[in-house]
Amino acid sequence: QVQLVESGGGLVQPGGSLRLSCSASGSIVRINNVHWYRQAPGKQRESVAVISWGGTTSYADSAKGRVTISRDVAKTTVYLQMNNLKPEDTAVYYCYADEIKYYGGLILHTTFASWGLGTPVTVSS
Repeated sequence: QVQLVESGGGLVQPGGSLRLSCSASGSIVRINNVHWYRQAPGKQRESVAVISWGGTTSYADSAKGRVTISRDVAKTTVYLQMNNLKPEDTAVYYCYADEIKYYGGLILHTTFASWGLGTPVTVSS
């Protein structure tokens, strides 16, 4: 079994920065397309950024210039660096993977559409 776990959320003042992490547990072989989504109170979940296995990145218009998605060398942790945070960035941030290939013992498994439980971000003075 594989899990995505987000961390790094918290309370930050307007103009501040946070770096969120999304880590995949288990014997990971490959993670195709890791997305960061966010859901503000009373609103629909929306995409923030995505990074492909090959490293191609894409950002929502609201995130461009303030947000950077990246990952570690092992490609099992994806980061979301958020700068110049605004109160409207307050939301629960989730990571999502299109496809994860991993070993369970000697057997290669594939799981699709994996969500983490989210990490809350509050931007307030």
